[in-house]
Amino acid sequence: MAKQSAPQELAGIAPKLVEVTNEVLFADVWERAELSPRDRSLVTVSALAALYRTEQLPYHLGKALENGLSVQELSEAITHLAFYAGWPNAMTAITQLKKIADERSA
Repeated sequence: MAKQSAPQELAGIAPKLVEVTNEVLFADVWERAELSPRDRSLVTVSALAALYRTEQLPYHLGKALENGLSVQELSEAITHLAFYAGWPNAMTAITQLKKIADERSA
């Protein structure tokens, strides 16, 4: 798995946010042994979909695929979330997953 990092173009406007993202979130939290990267991706995608965080979701859907989740598993998780997080949230997330899956299969 490639090391994750915050977009460096944001460092000019929010250097501390980029630093904390890289040092705490990606270098510490994502690296903890208690959950695998695959499991962390499933939790992250679920939270982003449930909270309608559409700007962050495509990156994390791609990362989830890289971390070993399948399109089918992500689709099932999103379908499950529809009943707990709302239909519009799930439909938006599944549309983004389809776009990413189509791009990767092309």
